Amino acid sequence: MNESARAPTAAATFDPEKFRATTRTQWEAAAEAWDRWSPLLARWLGPATEVTMEAAGVGPGARVLDVAAGAGEQTLVAARRTGPAGYVLATDISPTILRYARAVVEKAGLANVETRELDGERHDLLPAASFDAAISRVGLIYFPDQQRALAGIRHALRPGGRFAAVVYSTPEKNPFFALPVGIIRRRARLPPPLPGQPGPFSLGGEGALARALEQAGFRDVQVQKVDSPLRLPTAAECVRFERESFGALLQMMSGMMDDERAATWDEIESTLARFETREEGFVGPCEMLVGSGTR
Repeated sequence: MNESARAPTAAATFDPEKFRATTRTQWEAAAEAWDRWSPLLARWLGPATEVTMEAAGVGPGARVLDVAAGAGEQTLVAARRTGPAGYVLATDISPTILRYARAVVEKAGLANVETRELDGERHDLLPAASFDAAISRVGLIYFPDQQRALAGIRHALRPGGRFAAVVYSTPEKNPFFALPVGIIRRRARLPPPLPGQPGPFSLGGEGALARALEQAGFRDVQVQKVDSPLRLPTAAECVRFERESFGALLQMMSGMMDDERAATWDEIESTLARFETREEGFVGPCEMLVGSGTR
């Protein structure tokens, strides 16, 4: 997803360090918008978030690790479920977005949450077996080395602890996102993702999420589908949400001139208009997967 240049030569390879740096820059830039759109995120991803909490066993008194926590909307859900006897550590690669998460927690009057700037692949730096549950909402898909990330999360879980992650399923089930990606890729003359490259649909294929969890050593693996339509008044409002909050789309367009960029957003809006009706407004089809496993 986070391509930053036009079509490379045939000899190009995926550079994970560049990808990490780009990802951090994207979220530093998108942090304010992601926080501002939190009410929409709560409505859109609320059902998948609840499935995640149940699958991870987040309950009263639990110690919870929230990986790639973002602006903290799902962190609040976890903190309220654990109660004052519980504890939530919210980690993210972006210090700016964690500042928004801390502000949200303080505004809610919760004293059982801490934040820590941490790459999603470095949870091996945490004390072993120190959490009862771990969650990650639309984060695992963007880690360059997903197995390293899963190994670190597993390291931080106690034996018997549960991990649950939300990911997008296939492009066909998520056209609100996949169509803009395709339009930008064509207009910016970007190549298809390289083999093994992270991105929004990197774990959406049949069996891919379960295999990743099992390869990392998780047992009792389960994958649940969650219908998660994105509802907004108009297609134009969906484009505004994506334009402000989806830093990866902006990065894909970074090589375009201003007029090309404007024309691309116009095409995206006209394409997404197929999902807008007078009766329901904009309803963007979206299917999430919640994969979970036991340490």
